[in-house]
Amino acid sequence: MKRLVINFSIILSVLLFSSPAFAVLRNGVWVNDMRSLFLNNRAVIMAVNIRTFNANDKNKNDIVEIEKGEMPGTFINAIQRLDELRDLGINTIHLLPVTPVGKVKAIGTAGSLYAISDFTKLNPQLDDKSNDLSVYDEAKLFVKECHKRNIRVIFDLPSCGSYDMFLANPNLFMTDSQGQPLVPADWTDVRVFKVQNADGSLNDDVYLLYKSYIDMVQKIGADGVRADVATSKPFKFWQNLISYAKRNDKEFMFLAEASENWNEPIAKGVPFTPYHQLLEAGFDGWYGSFFDFKDCDSVENFSKQLSLISNIRKDFVMKKQPKAVIGSFATHDVESPINTGGMPYSNMVIWLQSTLPLNSYYVDGFQTGDAYQYKYANQKASKTYTDDDYYYVHKGKIDIFNYSRKPGGPNTDLLADFKMGNKLKLMSSEIINRGDLSFLNTGNPNIFAYIIKYRYSMILVIINKDLVYQSAGKITLKDYDIDDMIVPLKNTSMPTFKKKNLILNMAPGESIVFLISKQDKSQNIQTKQNVNEKSPSKTPVHKK
Repeated sequence: MKRLVINFSIILSVLLFSSPAFAVLRNGVWVNDMRSLFLNNRAVIMAVNIRTFNANDKNKNDIVEIEKGEMPGTFINAIQRLDELRDLGINTIHLLPVTPVGKVKAIGTAGSLYAISDFTKLNPQLDDKSNDLSVYDEAKLFVKECHKRNIRVIFDLPSCGSYDMFLANPNLFMTDSQGQPLVPADWTDVRVFKVQNADGSLNDDVYLLYKSYIDMVQKIGADGVRADVATSKPFKFWQNLISYAKRNDKEFMFLAEASENWNEPIAKGVPFTPYHQLLEAGFDGWYGSFFDFKDCDSVENFSKQLSLISNIRKDFVMKKQPKAVIGSFATHDVESPINTGGMPYSNMVIWLQSTLPLNSYYVDGFQTGDAYQYKYANQKASKTYTDDDYYYVHKGKIDIFNYSRKPGGPNTDLLADFKMGNKLKLMSSEIINRGDLSFLNTGNPNIFAYIIKYRYSMILVIINKDLVYQSAGKITLKDYDIDDMIVPLKNTSMPTFKKKNLILNMAPGESIVFLISKQDKSQNIQTKQNVNEKSPSKTPVHKK
């Protein structure tokens, strides 16, 4: 039985297959490459709430008390954290909504980021009052600083309007048979836009608002948008808007919040456009159905999910409309992975996103294990800036309703893995995206394993889905050779080899990642031939 030995020369072989960096600043001018980056599965995205991103909670009670001199997040102080994100391998920021928020029938003491009250302005809450710049100019400066660091910026496009907006412009909103505005699901602070007229034509008033939003963010320097609940708008609406945006910038990326298993409208009578029609309308990508990965009970189901995504992408490539997906394991709508399964599950999310052919997606605070537990959660507020006097939060999710603390946790080990995983994804993107992915039999239903092969390199990923108990198993690596070089990038236990079998005894929730470099046999043969050709021929020795 043979123990695996680390051989870091494998890293050289991986670098040989690394794709070159996409274009960035040219003569000091930013050239947008967001769509290309995304379609090549090279985006490592961090969702950021500017209102909390670099907030200063001096007394550490989790709430930023402006009246006591504490500072919420702004576009200006957000710049201070950009080097940190760049060094972690983040190359794209998804800005959660930066538009003004409603204050009537609001949720939380600062108002929900998604309760938009104006499509043509930026949220004054994000303005740094210590300078003379407008919040618009501060946003432009923030985006410019992102671009200096090779970080792209996509802006969130909210799907519904605040109650304030309804009161000011009721003609923009859908109503029921009693003339009351429609409320989507349990989002009590917003109302549904009327995007279609009775005859099925588009409501120009709403469409022009969205168009003005695109104008604003493109002038600020945005590289794309993420459309919140994109399913709630009809095909023609998106087709027109996307065509309009891309006339100005062909690389301007559109990401739809839509998934393969979403099949219901947000409220009765509201349009519903499934993900595949949104892609037909021009969206460049969608959300993979990874939200409930923790509940995935078999490797067969996970394999089917990845196969479905692969087939969708192939279909659109045939139509000459390439598409890509994000790894939606941990969005701002999903409880923090650290709550789901602690450090092991969070690690699992990192290494799945870093090795699967998709774009990585995280929420600020994930990288250090923020559980998004707030001391003030759902308590009566001492101060409010809306008509809600409670610190409302979603349990275990990043706060988007209050002036809360900067996201972050104490887990430095997770941070190190986060950085390593992101670097691996970018370094080995050609292997991941061009290689053949196949799942391996492990002899244990709790152990998922897959291998990606490309030329003479392989990435092997093994995870123990059981977060409570150890799991034992065995993998047969048919293509493995004793002379192959192996680097374990992530492991707690150390598997052993017995001939071509990898013997596993994995800790609860453990992730194992190997890089394997195979010998190029054809080069070896050619080298031996060249050596023989250069060797002097032997002459017979005559005895006297």
